[in-house]
Amino acid sequence: MNQTENKSVLKTTDIKSHLKINPVPITDMEIQRDYDYFNAQKTAKALLNSGLISLSEFNKLTLLNRQTFSPINVEIMPKMT
Repeated sequence: MNQTENKSVLKTTDIKSHLKINPVPITDMEIQRDYDYFNAQKTAKALLNSGLISLSEFNKLTLLNRQTFSPINVEIMPKMT
């Protein structure tokens, strides 16, 4: 049985013309939320590393921190179980 492949090449000379995303500036509030999230996670990680909380509790704290502080790009962070 012989399969035929159909290949085509798209020639791109100007990448910018193909990008449809306009940059959105980051607000001071978004930076503050990210900073607060980072600090909350650092604290949670310290509690985990010192054995004061379990991995399950750490994951719950991580989920709560994401909901509370809404860090930038939260939608692409790994899902917590």
